Amino acid sequence: MSEEWTTLKITYDPIEAEIIKDLLESGDIPVVIRSAKVRPYPVNIGKMGEVKIMVREADRATAEEMLTKFMEESSEEDNGIDQ
Repeated sequence: MSEEWTTLKITYDPIEAEIIKDLLESGDIPVVIRSAKVRPYPVNIGKMGEVKIMVREADRATAEEMLTKFMEESSEEDNGIDQ
């Protein structure tokens, strides 16, 4: 039986994609990164610049929660807000 994968987020920054991948994998969520970029050429035009972060459909809700929490915490740190 094949698993259904869905796009969680599209970014144009491969480093951001790797950070999100590491975050989700630390929570035992498998992640696949897809990109149409050709490595030797720094093309970031339209769809060629997209980096898709994909998770299994069954993990999507948990992945969204983790990503939202991470983004909120990062935003608070950037604004100098301590909990």
